Amino acid sequence: MEGIQLVMESPVHVPAEERLLGKHDVAGTMKFCAGEYILSLALADLLVILICVPLASIVYTFESWPWGDTLCRITEYAKDVSIGVSVFTLTALSAERYCAIVNPLRKLQTRPLTVFTATMIWLLAILCATPAAIVSDTVPVVLDNVTNMTIYVCTPFGPESPYQKVYIRYNVIGKAITYYLLPLSIIGVLYALMARRLHLSAREMPGEISGPQSRTQARARRHVARMVVTFVIVFIACFLPWHVFQLWFHLNPNADEDYDDFWHVVRIVGFCFR
Repeated sequence: MEGIQLVMESPVHVPAEERLLGKHDVAGTMKFCAGEYILSLALADLLVILICVPLASIVYTFESWPWGDTLCRITEYAKDVSIGVSVFTLTALSAERYCAIVNPLRKLQTRPLTVFTATMIWLLAILCATPAAIVSDTVPVVLDNVTNMTIYVCTPFGPESPYQKVYIRYNVIGKAITYYLLPLSIIGVLYALMARRLHLSAREMPGEISGPQSRTQARARRHVARMVVTFVIVFIACFLPWHVFQLWFHLNPNADEDYDDFWHVVRIVGFCFR
């Protein structure tokens, strides 16, 4: 980074070796920052694979939840932590990409700052998942009143209580804002600014795109602009069905009567994609 800054201040008196060293320093820092966030995403996915998937898969084998209250809280807690880490990390990665494109030579993202940000993301995700660790419980569900056939299901909303409906509404709305609407708004704004910056820089490149190399760089920048827009679309598609179903089901007083094949498909798609 220091070599790059010296080049900007006095390009005539800076040796080529120092300029090359500065470029390598920038590239190395950018790769470390992106790699740190990708590692955090991988750990979040690994948490789901090791804890949630084995326990939840049993639900499709047995009619009733066989693991008890403790493992119910653990699996719901781990699921919320993983979702929080994934969404918050994607938001931080978007901010890092924005800084790298808009101000590529500024030291806005250093290695200690990246590690600190990744650590704070995990702490924030753990904090947001705390209600799941406290409230989640197994509840009995009567399937047949004649034979008194009862199964137990693991739910993040806990057993019935006078305040359960209020808690469910606040929980569903809070998750939709924290895990979807707010991050999506930040990511959308950052990627819109990035796309605009890339588009303008492609039009205002030195040499007015006179040579083959300039034309190649312009095409590459437009390609990146299209890719970042695609990223936002994928984010919307993966998380939208689940939040739409949760908001509709828990905020609609007639959800049990209105539940049909359409909402059943939305529920399955949301479960698979999120």
